[in-house]
Amino acid sequence: MARDYYEILGVSKGADKTEIKKAYRKVAMKYHPDRNPDDKAAEEKFKEAAEAYEVLSDENKRARYDRYGHAGVSGNGGAGGFGGGGMNMEDIFSQFGDIFGDGGSPFESFFGGRSSRGRSAGQKGSNIRIKMALTLEEIQSGVSKKVKLNKQETCSTCNGSGAKDSTSVKTCTTCDGGGYVRQIKNTFLGQMQTTTACPSCNGSGQQVTAICGKCKGEGRQLNKSEVEIEIPAGVQEGMQLSLRGKGNAGKMGGQTGDLLVVVEEKPHESFSRDGQNVIYDLFLNFADAALGTKVEVPTLGGVVKIKIPAGTPAGKIFRLKGKGLPSVQAYGVGDQLINVNIWTPKELNKEEKVMMEKMREMENFQPKVGVGEKGFFERMKDYFGN
Repeated sequence: MARDYYEILGVSKGADKTEIKKAYRKVAMKYHPDRNPDDKAAEEKFKEAAEAYEVLSDENKRARYDRYGHAGVSGNGGAGGFGGGGMNMEDIFSQFGDIFGDGGSPFESFFGGRSSRGRSAGQKGSNIRIKMALTLEEIQSGVSKKVKLNKQETCSTCNGSGAKDSTSVKTCTTCDGGGYVRQIKNTFLGQMQTTTACPSCNGSGQQVTAICGKCKGEGRQLNKSEVEIEIPAGVQEGMQLSLRGKGNAGKMGGQTGDLLVVVEEKPHESFSRDGQNVIYDLFLNFADAALGTKVEVPTLGGVVKIKIPAGTPAGKIFRLKGKGLPSVQAYGVGDQLINVNIWTPKELNKEEKVMMEKMREMENFQPKVGVGEKGFFERMKDYFGN
């Protein structure tokens, strides 16, 4: 059975972000691979702590974990994220650079920039950010879309090395091809052996003597590319999805950036949205509202017929349960709310005016406010059960 994330970091369930970050630094420092070389148990605890921090440092993931436990975050570490314990060192150091010393933090001084270990030697590629407009129908069911992008891709000639050919690469003499050099550093913990990327080859273990003519030594080239994007059901306006490794390729075989997809909702001709609920304005003529009738109402899944009881007032709200939108966290489905409006004609012919004048004088057509009728707020309280 998976261990409790709060227990792994040694914090209470009420801990704030600062406490969680501080606790993670402490645990990660204790089990850091550079302090525990060839210790598989320490490495697993290091990964376990990173997995716990990845969930507890994110408000949405933490809320799901608090409510559903590991089942609430299993496989949901974000598009291309971790989740479920499938973390590796490259993921950890890449995702939590602020923890492991990018920018000269104490962690970096302890471990000599260990956050660089495991990454490609070249420069990381940039992220690509696009907007994707979706209909409510697509949001309800989820959708797969293909987009065409102009982006940097790994050079097909040199396969990202930046070298002219295989003979144009030699083993780095500084690190003997290992990509790393070891140093002894003095810290307040005493002398520590640290591992840093080789300054001569930037960690690649190789040096290029002649560059590729196609990419001019960059190891990448600009191409038109088609990317398929899976949009989950229930997304909302402004939500950003991250596709790991679908951005621009890095220089000299560097790590590929991400593709960031920002969701936009297209205006709908029939519906408006309120969270997971879909709202539809139904217009009835006075006779149908007074006498009652059956009407066809559109939904995101097709047309349905509903019964309008006699004496239905303007502002009456009918509910079609489960005809709304799903939650992106799979917490159920919203409803369709049908808001009744009474259609009032702007012009009447002579015959219609005579009929309306007669109705005006009839006792049953005089407003009886407060007698058996509920106001708007009372009706809303009834609907929401308050």
